[in-house]
Amino acid sequence: MQQNIQQDSWKHSAGVAAAQLIEDGMVVGLGSGSTANHLTYALAQRIQAGLHIIGAVPTSNATAELADNLGIPLTTLDAHPQLDLVIDGADEIDSQLNLIKGGGGALLREKIVASTARRFVIVGDVTKLVSILGKNFALPIEIVPIAITPVRQHLEALGATTQLRELGNQVYITDNGNMIVDCAFPQGIADPFAIHTRMKRIVGVVETGLFLGMAEQAIIGGPEGVKVLYAAQSKQG
Repeated sequence: MQQNIQQDSWKHSAGVAAAQLIEDGMVVGLGSGSTANHLTYALAQRIQAGLHIIGAVPTSNATAELADNLGIPLTTLDAHPQLDLVIDGADEIDSQLNLIKGGGGALLREKIVASTARRFVIVGDVTKLVSILGKNFALPIEIVPIAITPVRQHLEALGATTQLRELGNQVYITDNGNMIVDCAFPQGIADPFAIHTRMKRIVGVVETGLFLGMAEQAIIGGPEGVKVLYAAQSKQG
């Protein structure tokens, strides 16, 4: 319990720091998940204090509901196909800021929104930092329902142990009407670029939870405060 409270305080600190990146007149993307929720609350407080943004594109129905309830103006990629800044969380972050995302089930929308960003920034806590992706957290794959069984066979042929995601004893369905298979790699993913490419070639795979070469910066909360990591230099600032 104490660890959970401490970790939540790290997430809060990172979310508040990330909200400072948002400037007047921006169109932003708001991520999903516990750390991104702290960002959303912090952004709402800044708007109440006088910050004016054109609008925010949410990456999930849950984020849309939270942002709307907090008075954050929402918009869409139809109205604004390129975003100034997207801030989102991650399940794992390696030293090059390659990511595993999708623990909350919103990976497809998260990747679509991130792909439209002039700047894509990750917000998280120190427990998300890893030396190799996939060793401690399963890789989520979003799949068209009709293809679930053949796709699982292809994924297992790539060395993954697969588990169809469920929620409350029911098959989990994404906001897009798809299913998610979580792929465990006990030794981690040695070459995430190669495995991503091979998975995307499987007919029925909509998207993988590997976000590679997309994030330029990560804002990380921890016991020593908030640190900033950069993809190019792979250093803390």
